[in-house]
Amino acid sequence: MRNFGAVVSGVVHGGDVVLLSGPLGAGKTTFAQGFGAGLGIQDPIVSPTFTLARELDGHFADRTPAHLVHVDAYRLGGEGYAPGQDRTDRLLDELEAMGLDEELEDPGEQTVILMEWGEQMVSALAPERLEIHIARPMSDDVCSANEQLSAEGPRSVSVVAVGNRWRDVPRALEQTMRESGSAH
Repeated sequence: MRNFGAVVSGVVHGGDVVLLSGPLGAGKTTFAQGFGAGLGIQDPIVSPTFTLARELDGHFADRTPAHLVHVDAYRLGGEGYAPGQDRTDRLLDELEAMGLDEELEDPGEQTVILMEWGEQMVSALAPERLEIHIARPMSDDVCSANEQLSAEGPRSVSVVAVGNRWRDVPRALEQTMRESGSAH
């Protein structure tokens, strides 16, 4: 997942939105660590679950400055809905209260949004985005009730391109992973 994150970081540029989804322990934060390393970010990339968003600076593949906004939407969308308010509106209100709504709706020229657990907001996100869905097959052999999930184990990743910006990216990513020997 870390290697794949680094590969994806090589195709992003300012204004891009990358959405990560998958169950707990799927590897979203591990992907984010590789993504950050690929952007040359020196600060540690940790799950922003309790801070909801972290902002970090690095550089794109062409060495221009990059500003990463790493968002974890897991705790967003509580049950405190206003009369007539739907879940998406509630999430947008929470993002606005945190000052993240403008960054998500219109990332700056140097800003990339990497959002974990954002699938519940998909209709409110940028019309052009790269969605990365990570599955982690679970069986008694992989994880018993008494064991903690770890970074080890097989993953299955699907990449969905939404919008013209991303049209050819999934094939390019697959080819790059195959050439590097990381795809199985």
